[in-house]
Amino acid sequence: METQKIIENIKTEVEQAKNLAAEQISDLSETEKTELISRIKHLLKKRKAVLVAHYYTAPELQQLADETGGTVADSLEMARFGNKHPASTLLVAGVRFMGETAKILNPEKRVFMPDTRADCSLDISCPAPLFTEYCDSHPDHTVVVYANTSAAVKARADWVVTSGIALKIVKYLTAKGEKILWAPDKHLGDYVKKMSKAKDMLLWPGTCVVHESFKADGIKQLKKQHPDAAVLVHPESPEDIIAMADIVGSTTAIINAAKNLDAPRFIVATEPGIFYKMKQAAPDKIFMEAPTGGDFATCESCLRCPWMAMNGLRSLARVLENESLENEIHVDEAIRKKALIPLNRMLDFQNK
Repeated sequence: METQKIIENIKTEVEQAKNLAAEQISDLSETEKTELISRIKHLLKKRKAVLVAHYYTAPELQQLADETGGTVADSLEMARFGNKHPASTLLVAGVRFMGETAKILNPEKRVFMPDTRADCSLDISCPAPLFTEYCDSHPDHTVVVYANTSAAVKARADWVVTSGIALKIVKYLTAKGEKILWAPDKHLGDYVKKMSKAKDMLLWPGTCVVHESFKADGIKQLKKQHPDAAVLVHPESPEDIIAMADIVGSTTAIINAAKNLDAPRFIVATEPGIFYKMKQAAPDKIFMEAPTGGDFATCESCLRCPWMAMNGLRSLARVLENESLENEIHVDEAIRKKALIPLNRMLDFQNK
């Protein structure tokens, strides 16, 4: 499946994303930040737009979303919020598949992103033509894809899932005796396969460059230094990291765990942008980044998603000022209608 070629492509795109992200924060003084925030707030009102930001974006963007009547959430809730909100324009601070998901669920609204080049290693690792070919070679399998995929990949799926509902849906399908083809995150897929006891579940070989970089030895050492710390792990992480967790869960589950567990401090194995909401949920607790060591970039840079970091105050203001067509998200209508079917299937299942 040309896996090695895809991996090399991801390495290149990580470096490009890091360079683009650096432009967002270089030489930006506190005075300039304040001015940009004020301008963005004004432009959101002027454009009748609402800002929806992912948990992994920079704290100032999450704060802006909170202060202007937008939302900070996971990818699916971002899209659902946009559907309920009366704004005619959605400004999505996140990565491209999130903008596409918002457009799939909100075709009548204009959807913009600060930078449409902000991608995701899971999305990149699962190109639609290769994925379609793989699905066609296993016609007896039910196709279940993670939300971190393109609209075209979703359109080929029978089900779309988030990390929060994946296990429930796979258990449901397994109980019906269905064979499953899972894409693209192999670590999340492996976790779901083991927990659901699925006997026939094919796993596409994609990974997240952030979660792939966490190292068990580093977490062990940090845990020795802080024995009172609980370990919170996103299931996109490798098996040995998941094995060390007190709680394995989605971004929302991790935030809730910070609030509900008695531990005074936490070692957190996910993108540290989530700390903004974790500190709001549990202001008296201490949060520590799980140690890393990445293959795609340096250990330090792999800890942060380089594509999420491409969302910045400068790019937000620029999009709102110009309504640049290159920053607008479009999804082919035929693909959108097909992708909407497995998305709605998940939403209906969730609402049962």
